[in-house]
Amino acid sequence: MAARIKVEDAMSAGKASVSEPAKPAAEAAPKLPYTDLREWMDEARKLGELKEVEGLSWEREIGLCAEVVQKEEKSPCVVFTKIPGSLPGSRVLTNFFAGRRMNMTLGLPLHLSKLELTEGMRRHYMTDLKRIPVEYVEDGPVFENTMQGDDIDVTKFPSPIWHKHDGGRYIGTGAYLVTRDPDEGWVNCGVYRVMVQDKKSVGFYISPGKHGHIQMMKYEARKEPMPVVIVVGGDPMSYMMAGIEVPYGTSEFEVIGGIRGKAYQMVKGPMTGLPFPANAEIVIEGFLQPGNRKLEGPFAEWTGYYSTHDSEEPLLDIKAIHYRNDPIILGCPHQMPPDESMRYLSVVRSSLLRENITKAGVPDVTGAWMHEVGGGRFLVGVSIKQRYGGHARQAGHVACQCHLAAYSGRYVIVTDDDIDVSNLEELIWAMCTRSDPATSIDIITNAWSTPLDPRIDPQRRALKDFTNSRAIIDACRPWHWRDSYPKMITGTVEERRENRKRFEYLLK
Repeated sequence: MAARIKVEDAMSAGKASVSEPAKPAAEAAPKLPYTDLREWMDEARKLGELKEVEGLSWEREIGLCAEVVQKEEKSPCVVFTKIPGSLPGSRVLTNFFAGRRMNMTLGLPLHLSKLELTEGMRRHYMTDLKRIPVEYVEDGPVFENTMQGDDIDVTKFPSPIWHKHDGGRYIGTGAYLVTRDPDEGWVNCGVYRVMVQDKKSVGFYISPGKHGHIQMMKYEARKEPMPVVIVVGGDPMSYMMAGIEVPYGTSEFEVIGGIRGKAYQMVKGPMTGLPFPANAEIVIEGFLQPGNRKLEGPFAEWTGYYSTHDSEEPLLDIKAIHYRNDPIILGCPHQMPPDESMRYLSVVRSSLLRENITKAGVPDVTGAWMHEVGGGRFLVGVSIKQRYGGHARQAGHVACQCHLAAYSGRYVIVTDDDIDVSNLEELIWAMCTRSDPATSIDIITNAWSTPLDPRIDPQRRALKDFTNSRAIIDACRPWHWRDSYPKMITGTVEERRENRKRFEYLLK
């Protein structure tokens, strides 16, 4: 039972937070305290945010438990052990991005708010997108065990059925694929779902337009087998970076090296020649033969819907499975947003979005947030310090169509710098009180979407027309009479934040 806190002590703590304000995110030196998933678990234990649960089944119980814990922002990380019918010692870990471990995962101070966290991410990691080439080593823990030939059996691992309507067991929800461009030679990492088909094969789905899909189409055109590596149980930073939109031709492994400040240690796959982390938990090597397809799905996707039915998708013939002793599957299945995957995607994508908008020449962008409830894509908030007429519309159009947010967006709300755009209530309040439906909304049509978009009607879906429209909402004080606009009741974002810190002991 948690110890009771005296009111006097809590008030003193509240006063201290005001008299000694935390350093801004830009001044807080980042430090990643882990290099693999096991070291990350050690750090989560130190925070008191990791729990182990024994004996739950992969058939349904693990998925039901994940559905509960992943919805709560303060809930613990859960490691499922002693899973019936699975490889002895194998485990499943889920809900890595919640609580104070969100900050720990990014190597940033534990006291930072969400918006401060994404600003720290932008300042320290995303500005200029630092890159360090990988370092190849001869061996690593990932080679402690290997299945080859007749011994290959991917069903031995405790891949759960995450949701009751899923088409099968998904080993790849917190996994990422490694592929190489056959023309240009660069290595891509991408987070794509992976379903167990049988002992020696898995299926995966990649949305059109993604870098992995572009590379796959190149191999198809050449009529050549595509080598693929699936990293199951990489460290959380690697998984997060594999799931964001870095520029075409950029290897996420080099970006991870830039974040860590040192080269990422890789081994070369004995079967594929592709790189993968020497300390990964489970790695699957295989080849996608041209035209080799099998029914995959359906799967509960990031939209909160089963937007697609089962369909013919790539089938990977497994040539080897490498794994550590007592291997861990990193599970990050989607729930109805907001959920765990949206928490980390919102932080990382929002930092890159602000960088994208700024580099496009839009001045005085003070905040950007891709909201969790919108799946980290459908609802975007941008705050600016207005400098001229048309500034808000410029920021909105750039935010809507820059590389980071162009895929499957829906609404962009641009508001003034006195709004914390990561706070959904503040953002919607600004939209309700500063925008006029008849004059404040621009519509863009035929924008890049995805088959996973639940709002694409059956007729267009049959024609493979995976486009949608976007609304850009100007929720700034109108430029030409902004000085006459009614004053807000409360102070600035910073003043509201400090006031909350002072009295938050009363909310506990």
